[in-house]
Amino acid sequence: MKIGFVVNAIETEQEYYTTNRLAVTARQMGHEAWFMGIGDFSYQPDGTLTAKARAGEAKNYRSLKKHLEDVQRPDMERLIALDEFDVVMLRNDPADDADSSPWANNAGVAFGQLIASTGVLVVNDPTSLANALSKAYFQHFPEVVRPRTLISRDEQQISAFVDELGGKAVLKPLQGSGGAGVFLIDDKESANLNQIIEAIARDGYVVAQEFLPDAVNGDVRLFVMNGRPLEVDGSYAAFRRTTPKGDIRSNMSAGGKAVKVAVTDEMLELVDVVRPKLVSDGMFLVGLDIVGDKLMEINVFSPGGLGSAQELNGVDFAPRIIEELERKVAMRRHYPEIDNTRLATS
Repeated sequence: MKIGFVVNAIETEQEYYTTNRLAVTARQMGHEAWFMGIGDFSYQPDGTLTAKARAGEAKNYRSLKKHLEDVQRPDMERLIALDEFDVVMLRNDPADDADSSPWANNAGVAFGQLIASTGVLVVNDPTSLANALSKAYFQHFPEVVRPRTLISRDEQQISAFVDELGGKAVLKPLQGSGGAGVFLIDDKESANLNQIIEAIARDGYVVAQEFLPDAVNGDVRLFVMNGRPLEVDGSYAAFRRTTPKGDIRSNMSAGGKAVKVAVTDEMLELVDVVRPKLVSDGMFLVGLDIVGDKLMEINVFSPGGLGSAQELNGVDFAPRIIEELERKVAMRRHYPEIDNTRLATS
Protein backbone atom coordinates (compact mmCIF):
# COMPACT_ATOMS: atom_id res chain seq x y z
CA MET A 1 0.00 0.00 0.00
CA LYS A 2 0.89 3.63 -0.37
CA ILE A 3 -0.24 5.47 2.76
CA GLY A 4 -0.31 9.23 3.24
CA PHE A 5 -0.31 10.76 6.72
CA VAL A 6 -1.64 14.33 6.92
CA VAL A 7 -0.21 16.30 9.86
CA ASN A 8 -0.33 19.94 10.92
CA ALA A 9 3.24 20.49 9.74
CA ILE A 10 6.02 17.99 9.09
CA GLU A 11 8.55 20.23 10.87
CA THR A 12 6.63 20.17 14.16
CA GLU A 13 6.13 16.42 14.37
CA GLN A 14 7.79 14.56 17.26
CA GLU A 15 9.33 11.10 17.11
CA TYR A 16 7.03 9.71 19.82
CA TYR A 17 3.81 10.88 18.14
CA THR A 18 1.32 8.16 17.22
CA THR A 19 1.46 9.22 13.56
CA ASN A 20 5.20 8.55 13.32
CA ARG A 21 4.71 5.21 15.10
CA LEU A 22 2.06 4.17 12.57
CA ALA A 23 4.25 5.27 9.65
CA VAL A 24 7.26 3.26 10.86
CA THR A 25 5.06 0.20 11.41
CA ALA A 26 3.62 0.54 7.91
CA ARG A 27 7.14 0.63 6.46
CA GLN A 28 8.15 -2.42 8.49
CA MET A 29 5.14 -4.22 7.00
CA GLY A 30 6.28 -3.42 3.46
CA HIS A 31 4.25 -0.30 2.69
CA GLU A 32 5.14 3.22 1.62
CA ALA A 33 4.51 5.88 4.27
CA TRP A 34 4.45 9.54 3.22
CA PHE A 35 3.97 12.64 5.36
CA MET A 36 2.30 15.84 4.17
CA GLY A 37 1.44 19.01 6.05
CA ILE A 38 -1.94 20.70 6.02
CA GLY A 39 -0.51 23.48 3.82
CA ASP A 40 1.05 21.15 1.24
CA PHE A 41 -2.00 20.41 -0.95
CA SER A 42 -2.75 21.78 -4.40
CA TYR A 43 -5.74 21.52 -6.71
CA GLN A 44 -4.24 21.82 -10.18
CA PRO A 45 -5.99 23.55 -13.13
CA ASP A 46 -6.58 20.18 -14.82
CA GLY A 47 -8.39 18.89 -11.71
CA THR A 48 -5.46 16.83 -10.42
CA LEU A 49 -4.90 16.81 -6.68
CA THR A 50 -1.28 16.93 -5.61
CA ALA A 51 0.71 17.33 -2.41
CA LYS A 52 4.28 18.04 -1.44
CA ALA A 53 5.09 14.92 0.55
CA ARG A 54 8.11 13.36 2.23
CA ALA A 55 9.12 9.80 3.07
CA GLY A 56 12.25 8.18 4.47
CA GLU A 57 14.56 6.49 1.97
CA ALA A 58 15.81 3.55 4.07
CA LYS A 59 14.34 0.11 3.37
CA ASN A 60 13.59 -0.42 7.02
CA TYR A 61 13.57 1.68 10.18
CA ARG A 62 13.95 0.34 13.69
CA SER A 63 14.25 3.80 15.22
CA LEU A 64 11.33 6.23 15.43
CA LYS A 65 13.84 9.07 15.78
CA LYS A 66 15.84 8.17 12.68
CA HIS A 67 12.69 7.78 10.59
CA LEU A 68 11.38 11.21 11.51
CA GLU A 69 14.78 12.81 11.00
CA ASP A 70 14.78 11.49 7.43
CA VAL A 71 11.18 12.56 6.81
CA GLN A 72 11.95 16.07 8.04
CA ARG A 73 14.84 16.53 5.60
CA PRO A 74 13.79 19.16 3.00
CA ASP A 75 15.56 17.25 0.21
CA MET A 76 13.16 14.32 0.70
CA GLU A 77 10.23 16.37 -0.60
CA ARG A 78 8.40 15.17 -3.72
CA LEU A 79 5.30 16.38 -5.56
CA ILE A 80 2.88 13.46 -5.67
CA ALA A 81 -0.54 13.02 -7.25
CA LEU A 82 -2.88 12.08 -4.42
CA ASP A 83 -4.79 9.52 -6.46
CA GLU A 84 -1.63 7.37 -6.29
CA PHE A 85 -2.34 6.66 -2.63
CA ASP A 86 -4.36 3.72 -1.38
CA VAL A 87 -5.07 5.33 2.00
CA VAL A 88 -4.80 8.83 3.40
CA MET A 89 -5.02 9.23 7.18
CA LEU A 90 -6.08 12.69 8.32
CA ARG A 91 -4.00 13.11 11.49
CA ASN A 92 -3.90 16.92 11.75
CA ASP A 93 -5.51 18.59 14.76
CA PRO A 94 -7.36 21.76 13.68
CA ALA A 95 -7.23 23.11 17.25
CA ASP A 96 -3.44 23.33 17.07
CA ASP A 97 -3.71 25.81 14.20
CA ALA A 98 -6.67 27.79 15.51
CA ASP A 99 -4.63 30.82 16.55
CA SER A 100 -1.54 30.74 14.35
CA SER A 101 -3.14 29.52 11.11
CA PRO A 102 -6.94 29.90 11.19
CA TRP A 103 -7.06 29.15 7.45
CA ALA A 104 -6.01 25.55 8.27
CA ASN A 105 -9.15 24.84 10.29
CA ASN A 106 -11.15 23.44 7.37
CA ALA A 107 -8.33 22.60 4.97
CA GLY A 108 -7.87 18.99 6.07
CA VAL A 109 -11.51 18.03 5.73
CA ALA A 110 -11.96 20.03 2.50
CA PHE A 111 -9.03 18.36 0.74
CA GLY A 112 -9.91 15.06 2.40
CA GLN A 113 -13.30 15.16 0.70
CA LEU A 114 -11.66 15.87 -2.65
CA ILE A 115 -9.19 13.01 -2.15
CA ALA A 116 -11.98 10.61 -1.22
CA SER A 117 -13.83 11.55 -4.42
CA THR A 118 -10.92 10.05 -6.42
CA GLY A 119 -11.46 6.62 -4.87
CA VAL A 120 -8.72 6.84 -2.25
CA LEU A 121 -9.76 5.63 1.21
CA VAL A 122 -9.65 8.60 3.62
CA VAL A 123 -9.85 7.99 7.37
CA ASN A 124 -11.39 9.24 9.44
CA ASP A 125 -14.17 10.10 7.00
CA PRO A 126 -13.67 13.79 6.10
CA THR A 127 -17.36 14.63 5.72
CA SER A 128 -18.04 13.51 9.27
CA LEU A 129 -14.88 15.23 10.49
CA ALA A 130 -16.29 18.47 9.10
CA ASN A 131 -19.21 18.06 11.50
CA ALA A 132 -16.82 17.36 14.37
CA LEU A 133 -14.80 20.59 14.11
CA SER A 134 -16.48 21.86 17.28
CA LYS A 135 -17.26 20.16 20.59
CA ALA A 136 -20.95 20.39 19.68
CA TYR A 137 -20.40 17.11 17.81
CA PHE A 138 -20.10 15.48 21.22
CA GLN A 139 -23.70 16.41 22.01
CA HIS A 140 -24.96 14.11 19.25
CA PHE A 141 -24.05 11.08 21.33
CA PRO A 142 -26.60 9.57 23.73
CA GLU A 143 -27.28 11.59 26.86
CA VAL A 144 -26.72 8.56 29.08
CA VAL A 145 -22.95 8.64 28.43
CA ARG A 146 -22.50 12.43 28.66
CA PRO A 147 -22.10 14.68 31.69
CA ARG A 148 -24.84 17.31 32.04
CA THR A 149 -23.85 20.14 29.73
CA LEU A 150 -24.89 23.66 28.78
CA ILE A 151 -23.48 25.43 25.71
CA SER A 152 -24.13 29.17 25.75
CA ARG A 153 -22.59 32.65 25.74
CA ASP A 154 -25.16 34.03 28.17
CA GLU A 155 -23.66 34.78 31.60
CA GLN A 156 -26.97 34.48 33.42
CA GLN A 157 -27.78 31.09 31.91
CA ILE A 158 -24.31 29.76 32.68
CA SER A 159 -24.33 31.10 36.25
CA ALA A 160 -27.78 29.59 36.88
CA PHE A 161 -26.61 26.23 35.51
CA VAL A 162 -23.52 26.26 37.74
CA ASP A 163 -25.79 26.98 40.74
CA GLU A 164 -28.03 24.11 39.66
CA LEU A 165 -24.97 21.83 39.73
CA GLY A 166 -24.25 22.83 43.32
CA GLY A 167 -21.68 25.49 42.49
CA LYS A 168 -19.12 23.09 41.01
CA ALA A 169 -18.64 22.78 37.25
CA VAL A 170 -16.07 22.72 34.47
CA LEU A 171 -16.01 25.57 31.96
CA LYS A 172 -14.17 25.39 28.65
CA PRO A 173 -14.33 26.83 25.12
CA LEU A 174 -16.46 25.10 22.49
CA GLN A 175 -13.50 25.16 20.10
CA GLY A 176 -10.05 23.83 20.94
CA SER A 177 -8.35 20.86 22.55
CA GLY A 178 -5.33 19.94 24.63
CA GLY A 179 -6.81 21.31 27.85
CA ALA A 180 -6.51 24.96 26.78
CA GLY A 181 -8.87 27.35 28.56
CA VAL A 182 -10.34 24.78 30.95
CA PHE A 183 -11.49 26.06 34.37
CA LEU A 184 -12.87 24.30 37.44
CA ILE A 185 -15.51 26.41 39.16
CA ASP A 186 -15.85 25.74 42.89
CA ASP A 187 -16.03 27.76 46.12
CA LYS A 188 -12.57 29.24 45.46
CA GLU A 189 -13.39 30.38 41.92
CA SER A 190 -17.08 31.27 42.33
CA ALA A 191 -16.26 34.95 42.88
CA ASN A 192 -14.48 35.02 39.51
CA LEU A 193 -17.21 33.17 37.59
CA ASN A 194 -18.36 36.13 35.51
CA GLN A 195 -14.80 37.07 34.56
CA ILE A 196 -14.06 33.47 33.53
CA ILE A 197 -17.23 33.32 31.42
CA GLU A 198 -16.30 36.61 29.76
CA ALA A 199 -12.76 35.42 29.03
CA ILE A 200 -13.94 32.21 27.36
CA ALA A 201 -16.85 33.87 25.56
CA ARG A 202 -14.54 36.37 23.83
CA ASP A 203 -13.54 33.62 21.43
CA GLY A 204 -16.93 31.93 21.07
CA TYR A 205 -19.32 29.71 22.96
CA VAL A 206 -18.78 28.43 26.50
CA VAL A 207 -19.24 24.79 27.45
CA ALA A 208 -20.39 24.43 31.07
CA GLN A 209 -20.21 20.83 32.19
CA GLU A 210 -21.04 18.81 35.27
CA PHE A 211 -17.93 18.08 37.36
CA LEU A 212 -17.45 14.36 37.91
CA PRO A 213 -15.79 13.52 41.26
CA ASP A 214 -13.87 10.64 39.65
CA ALA A 215 -12.05 13.24 37.53
CA VAL A 216 -9.63 13.86 40.41
CA ASN A 217 -8.07 10.51 39.40
CA GLY A 218 -7.69 11.65 35.80
CA ASP A 219 -9.38 10.04 32.82
CA VAL A 220 -8.92 6.93 30.72
CA ARG A 221 -7.88 7.16 27.08
CA LEU A 222 -9.31 4.15 25.23
CA PHE A 223 -8.60 3.63 21.54
CA VAL A 224 -11.58 2.49 19.48
CA MET A 225 -11.24 1.11 15.94
CA ASN A 226 -14.25 0.38 13.73
CA GLY A 227 -16.45 1.19 16.72
CA ARG A 228 -14.86 -1.47 18.95
CA PRO A 229 -12.12 -1.24 21.57
CA LEU A 230 -8.70 -1.76 20.00
CA GLU A 231 -7.54 -5.08 21.43
CA VAL A 232 -4.51 -7.28 20.73
CA ASP A 233 -3.82 -10.60 22.48
CA GLY A 234 -6.36 -9.85 25.19
CA SER A 235 -4.96 -6.39 25.97
CA TYR A 236 -6.82 -3.16 25.29
CA ALA A 237 -5.10 -0.07 23.91
CA ALA A 238 -5.83 2.07 26.95
CA PHE A 239 -4.17 3.95 29.79
CA ARG A 240 -5.10 6.35 32.55
CA ARG A 241 -4.03 9.98 32.23
CA THR A 242 -3.45 11.33 35.72
CA THR A 243 -3.85 14.99 36.58
CA PRO A 244 -1.00 17.21 37.75
CA LYS A 245 -1.37 18.31 41.38
CA GLY A 246 -3.83 21.18 41.64
CA ASP A 247 -4.93 20.84 37.99
CA ILE A 248 -8.10 19.27 36.60
CA ARG A 249 -6.64 18.73 33.13
CA SER A 250 -5.34 15.24 32.40
CA ASN A 251 -4.23 16.03 28.83
CA MET A 252 -0.66 14.86 28.21
CA SER A 253 0.08 18.27 26.68
CA ALA A 254 -1.02 19.88 29.95
CA GLY A 255 1.29 17.79 32.14
CA GLY A 256 -0.78 14.64 32.59
CA LYS A 257 1.05 11.34 33.12
CA ALA A 258 0.16 7.93 31.71
CA VAL A 259 -0.31 4.96 34.04
CA LYS A 260 -1.65 1.47 33.46
CA VAL A 261 -5.37 0.93 33.77
CA ALA A 262 -7.76 -2.01 33.80
CA VAL A 263 -10.58 -1.59 31.27
CA THR A 264 -13.84 -2.13 33.14
CA ASP A 265 -17.22 -3.48 32.08
CA GLU A 266 -18.58 0.06 32.48
CA MET A 267 -16.12 1.34 29.89
CA LEU A 268 -16.98 -1.46 27.48
CA GLU A 269 -20.69 -0.77 27.92
CA LEU A 270 -20.03 2.90 27.13
CA VAL A 271 -18.32 1.86 23.87
CA ASP A 272 -21.38 -0.24 23.02
CA VAL A 273 -23.55 2.87 23.38
CA VAL A 274 -21.43 5.12 21.15
CA ARG A 275 -20.53 2.45 18.57
CA PRO A 276 -23.50 2.96 16.19
CA LYS A 277 -22.74 6.64 15.63
CA LEU A 278 -18.98 6.13 15.33
CA VAL A 279 -19.60 3.46 12.70
CA SER A 280 -22.24 5.41 10.78
CA ASP A 281 -19.94 8.45 10.74
CA GLY A 282 -16.97 6.50 9.37
CA MET A 283 -14.80 7.17 12.43
CA PHE A 284 -12.15 4.51 11.86
CA LEU A 285 -9.81 5.31 14.76
CA VAL A 286 -10.77 7.51 17.72
CA GLY A 287 -9.71 8.09 21.30
CA LEU A 288 -12.41 8.07 23.95
CA ASP A 289 -11.67 9.99 27.16
CA ILE A 290 -13.65 8.37 29.96
CA VAL A 291 -14.29 9.27 33.59
CA GLY A 292 -16.21 6.62 35.50
CA ASP A 293 -19.14 5.68 33.28
CA LYS A 294 -19.19 9.01 31.43
CA LEU A 295 -17.57 10.11 28.20
CA MET A 296 -15.71 13.40 28.59
CA GLU A 297 -14.44 13.87 25.04
CA ILE A 298 -13.98 12.04 21.74
CA ASN A 299 -10.75 12.71 19.86
CA VAL A 300 -11.62 12.01 16.23
CA PHE A 301 -8.84 14.01 14.58
CA SER A 302 -5.50 12.81 15.93
CA PRO A 303 -5.91 10.46 18.90
CA GLY A 304 -2.51 10.14 20.53
CA GLY A 305 -0.89 7.96 23.16
CA LEU A 306 -0.46 4.71 21.25
CA GLY A 307 3.13 4.57 22.49
CA SER A 308 1.97 4.90 26.10
CA ALA A 309 -0.54 2.10 25.59
CA GLN A 310 2.22 -0.08 24.13
CA GLU A 311 4.71 0.66 26.90
CA LEU A 312 2.24 0.13 29.75
CA ASN A 313 0.61 -3.00 28.35
CA GLY A 314 3.63 -4.61 26.69
CA VAL A 315 1.71 -4.88 23.40
CA ASP A 316 2.38 -3.19 20.05
CA PHE A 317 -1.04 -2.10 18.78
CA ALA A 318 0.16 -0.31 15.62
CA PRO A 319 0.39 -3.43 13.38
CA ARG A 320 -3.25 -4.22 14.08
CA ILE A 321 -4.25 -0.79 12.76
CA ILE A 322 -2.18 -1.16 9.58
CA GLU A 323 -3.56 -4.69 9.03
CA GLU A 324 -7.06 -3.23 9.19
CA LEU A 325 -6.18 -0.65 6.55
CA GLU A 326 -4.83 -3.48 4.37
CA ARG A 327 -8.16 -5.26 4.70
CA LYS A 328 -10.14 -2.16 3.76
CA VAL A 329 -7.99 -1.47 0.68
CA ALA A 330 -8.56 -5.06 -0.48
CA MET A 331 -12.28 -4.61 0.10
CA ARG A 332 -12.28 -1.43 -2.00
CA ARG A 333 -10.72 -3.36 -4.90
CA HIS A 334 -13.50 -5.96 -4.74
CA TYR A 335 -16.32 -3.50 -4.04
CA PRO A 336 -15.45 -0.09 -5.53
CA GLU A 337 -19.07 1.01 -5.15
CA ILE A 338 -18.83 1.12 -1.33
CA ASP A 339 -18.62 4.78 -0.31
CA ASN A 340 -15.84 6.19 1.84
CA THR A 341 -17.93 6.61 5.00
CA ARG A 342 -19.06 2.98 5.00
CA LEU A 343 -15.69 1.56 4.04
CA ALA A 344 -13.92 3.51 6.80
CA THR A 345 -15.56 1.40 9.50
CA SER A 346 -16.55 -1.76 7.58
